[in-house]
Amino acid sequence: MRREQSQSPCLTDTEPDRISSLPGHVIDQILSNLSVREAVRTSILSTKWRYKWATIPNLVFDSLCVSETSEDLLVIKSKLSRIIDHVLLLHSGPIIKFKLSHRELIGVTDIDRWTLHLTRRPVKEFVLEIWKGQRYKIPSCLFSCQGLHHLELFNCWLKPPSTFGGFRNLKSLDLQHVTLTQDAFENLISSCPLLERLTLMNFDGFTSLNIHAPNLQFFDIGGKFEDVSFEDTSQLAVVSIGLYSNFESSQSRLHGRASNLVNFFVHLPCIQRLEIQSYFLKYLAVGIVPVKLATPCIDLSYLSVRINFNDLKEISAALCLFRSSPVLRELEILARPEEQTIPFMHDAYCWEDVYLDWPVMRVQHVRIEGISGIKPELDFINFLLLYSPVLERMTVKPVSNAGPELVKELLRFRRASGRAEVIYLDSI
Repeated sequence: MRREQSQSPCLTDTEPDRISSLPGHVIDQILSNLSVREAVRTSILSTKWRYKWATIPNLVFDSLCVSETSEDLLVIKSKLSRIIDHVLLLHSGPIIKFKLSHRELIGVTDIDRWTLHLTRRPVKEFVLEIWKGQRYKIPSCLFSCQGLHHLELFNCWLKPPSTFGGFRNLKSLDLQHVTLTQDAFENLISSCPLLERLTLMNFDGFTSLNIHAPNLQFFDIGGKFEDVSFEDTSQLAVVSIGLYSNFESSQSRLHGRASNLVNFFVHLPCIQRLEIQSYFLKYLAVGIVPVKLATPCIDLSYLSVRINFNDLKEISAALCLFRSSPVLRELEILARPEEQTIPFMHDAYCWEDVYLDWPVMRVQHVRIEGISGIKPELDFINFLLLYSPVLERMTVKPVSNAGPELVKELLRFRRASGRAEVIYLDSI
């Protein structure tokens, strides 16, 4: 009896190559989600894919680029250098973003060569993070990249050439652990007319922060400095500023100085969100602290303040901000317990005078952290509860050694808001 051969499905030479037949935009999307190392390896998939990786616009060289099977740092650095050389040599499309960030990366001369290569391309984003060694001196050729929209540098030394006329298209600048002279810093900021975002952390070489940026909207700074001033910053809406050194050491030479609080807010008419970190409230409290600002912060809806409750001037500065913020909705108070070991004279601050003419606060959410239960802290909390008729929630998280008496004190305080909820969080 004759048997018919079973017809099992099998691939033939005419079977379509689905990987090669993918639309170009789909291939581009796939490559955009891969690391540079993985993108280069797609060249073995088919003829169509062979050089497709060479047109990816975003080049990110980080720890994903090198297979760290070897613990020899020299081997890792050598592999990383060869990969970057290979990619830049064969890359044929526009480079929108170039990021170099590897934990074993130090300031090697190869970076100068790569930077020079990039200056001949229309790069819009340049990110360089040097995680080890001395600060890497940025080559002068980088300052000729007029197409840059975003510049981010970590552990670098910036010395712009005398011919530097600014980055005319730069919108975002992020400098961390950098060295600049005072003149170089001021010229860099003022010569970027389109700058919208500025981040500045842990810097040296200059101590005065003179910010002239007509389009600046976001400003985040943390470091050691002596003074800060704004000019032509009417668009600035989000500010986070931390002074990392105790300002008290330089108080004597500032005797009779005009109010830092007033000067700080003169050029911030559109401030919406403000974070006062570390010792910066002590800086703002220098000079005569007004009862309220002449021009209120009519858009300020979020305020975070780190405060020493044993410092009467800091309390006055905080109250001035509260009184000058009619639309404040969210408030965060962070205590500086390391400064609150000095005995406090309980009758030193006259809260009765504050109660007499205090306007109603519209704050809805309050978070208080780091308190230990001393009387100035409790007086402050009592004041907030009494003058916040629309308060919905107050969260209190004390220091780890706070006693049970703190909870009892919080429970007995009267509340202007009938629906205010006080939540006590134990410190871990």
